[in-house]
Amino acid sequence: MKQYEVTMAGFGGQGVMVAGQLLAYSGIKEGKNVVWLPSYGPEMRGGTAYCTVVISDVRIGSPIINNPTACCVFNRPSFDKFAPKVKSGGLLIVNSSLISASADRTDITQILIPANQMALEGGSVRSTNVAMLGCFIAATGIVEHKTMLKVLEEKLGAKKALLEINMNVFDAGYHFGISAVGERSHA
Repeated sequence: MKQYEVTMAGFGGQGVMVAGQLLAYSGIKEGKNVVWLPSYGPEMRGGTAYCTVVISDVRIGSPIINNPTACCVFNRPSFDKFAPKVKSGGLLIVNSSLISASADRTDITQILIPANQMALEGGSVRSTNVAMLGCFIAATGIVEHKTMLKVLEEKLGAKKALLEINMNVFDAGYHFGISAVGERSHA
């Protein structure tokens, strides 16, 4: 890996920014160069929100990325806006709990993950973001699984019940991503 860019997009309140921050903290913990750049719509909760995270082994020239290597979309408006921007050869992770579509592109890899459903089954719909993040990390290997678990513990460890839910949902998303990558490589 020289440089990897991901955009995470959804509406305010879905934890898009937190997912980006957790990824950024994990990259920093592994000694990589990292930039996290948030962008909010006119409203905070319910409005559009997205962030870009750049993780690199070399110096990062610009935090502004128009065509990311990957995109994790949490809702339909974000799918419509960002799916076409993923670089050829890139990755698109779609929250299929809220988005009943897939991109018509054959030049990217797509993973449809029922992230809201996984979060609900894990104990809290507010953990949708960590299901998506787990899937992304499994599919890309951009940071190590154990590094993310340490970051989750550091950031959420004060609330034991919340930490346990998020760890379980993260692992569910991670294993879903591993299965999706395995299916793809054996297809």
